[in-house]
Amino acid sequence: MRKSRLKLSTVIILLVCLVVLVSLLITDLLITDYTGENIQDQLEEKTKIISRTVAESQVVQEGLQGEVDPDSIQEYAMTIQEKSNVLFIVVMDMNGIRMSHPVASRIGKHFVGGDEERVLQGEEYISTSMGTLGKSLRAFTPVYNENDKQIGAVAVGISLEAVQDSIQQSHKRVIFGSIFGMAVGIIGAFLLAKYIKSSLFGLEPYAIARIHEERDRMLHSVREGIIAIDKENKIVLVNKSARQIFQKAGLMHQEPVGMKSNDFLPGTMLNRVLVDGVTEMDEEQTINGVSIITNRVPLVVNDQVVGAIATFRDKTEVNKLAEQLTGVQMYADTLRAQSHEFMNQLHVLLGLIKMGNYDEVNHFISKLVNHQAHEVENITRYIKNPVLAGFLIGKMSAARESHVQLTLHCETEIPQFKDSENSHELITILGNLMDNAVESVRESRQKRIDVTLSYIDGLLTIQVSDTGEGIPQDRHEEIFQKGVSTKEGNHRGFGLYLTRQSVEKMEGSIDVSSGPEQGAVFTVIIPYEL
Repeated sequence: MRKSRLKLSTVIILLVCLVVLVSLLITDLLITDYTGENIQDQLEEKTKIISRTVAESQVVQEGLQGEVDPDSIQEYAMTIQEKSNVLFIVVMDMNGIRMSHPVASRIGKHFVGGDEERVLQGEEYISTSMGTLGKSLRAFTPVYNENDKQIGAVAVGISLEAVQDSIQQSHKRVIFGSIFGMAVGIIGAFLLAKYIKSSLFGLEPYAIARIHEERDRMLHSVREGIIAIDKENKIVLVNKSARQIFQKAGLMHQEPVGMKSNDFLPGTMLNRVLVDGVTEMDEEQTINGVSIITNRVPLVVNDQVVGAIATFRDKTEVNKLAEQLTGVQMYADTLRAQSHEFMNQLHVLLGLIKMGNYDEVNHFISKLVNHQAHEVENITRYIKNPVLAGFLIGKMSAARESHVQLTLHCETEIPQFKDSENSHELITILGNLMDNAVESVRESRQKRIDVTLSYIDGLLTIQVSDTGEGIPQDRHEEIFQKGVSTKEGNHRGFGLYLTRQSVEKMEGSIDVSSGPEQGAVFTVIIPYEL
């Protein structure tokens, strides 16, 4: 059973709520405790100030000494009590007899509470006790005359219920603030989750993790090497195949991810793609002697180049694949040409047989057998490379199908190659030169092509001449450029460009000459190791 996963918005809201709740609880506890103590201290200070004020009043001092009517003490005390909003103000003589009280009938009676003894001994203090008006917080202050003789005391009380009410009121304000903070936190968490999710294209974290894992596995499973850089030209991705190619080139002595592409791959063109934003396809590049075929593409987001990526493959593997495809194509072309040629020959034989000219039938068959045997024998006797020999046989059959006279001259024996990769390059050179020659004589009155091969002193010489219109002198260099052709039409101008690349790779040379009524002559000289 698959475990259910919480959404990103839910996780963020729960986390923010938990943080806010814990913070507010701790704050509430601290503030409540501090506020309660602070309120009680303020009330104690208030009662103490009131009691001192009353004790220093001239009316109270004169009343306690009998100099004025004692009722003036009650009147004064009630006035101060009403303005200061306290529970009671009691003025007493040295015997603890009340001279004032909120309840007038209790004047003249002894002070109740049992905590007045200390003030009658000249001590000022705060205490809590139960009196006739209930439990209260009391401030006691002694009263002195002009001679600093104690003549009485003042007690000012505040109800403890009022103290608790003040603390509760303060606590309610803290709770209200906490609830408001929690609501703001929830709304903020919801908006934050919505913003983050929109930035992640509406995906949940586990979906992003799955996509990342799938992408990573796909990148590492492909045969092509992949390397990507960011807009700072730093390498951010190198897949498994790319690492194998870099290992072959001797570059994996350090981790490439995080390095500048120029530092890890000297001569790389990825930074150029990053600057120009132009795609480069099927480019050949050499990395420490390892040839690769690479495609470089800029990564564009919102019309801004944010990086570049290159896909590449070892050219050796590409050449092997090309050789296989060339062999299949060559075999198919040879069979097609020979089939077409054989059908024509069968039609000739059928006509001779219907006419009853059996001597001509015998002569025609003998000529065909001798011609085929001589052609194949001549090629296999001089060409020791079976791939090249089969290629030439196929080209000769294709030329006959195009009604072109293709003659092969082997002045010396052509030995087997030391490096099998040279087969692909040599077939590229011969194939493009012969195809161009067939194309050039297609409209000529005399359709003749001569191919001459010779191997002398470690040099292989190839000469392909035709009876076409030739090539103007001023275009002898231009025709080897990519996309340049003497023929009209699309997708032309690649044959001679690839031919020159193969010749230069084999460290050889290619030359072209042309004259009036001579056609074109291409001469290739290649160092040829046995």
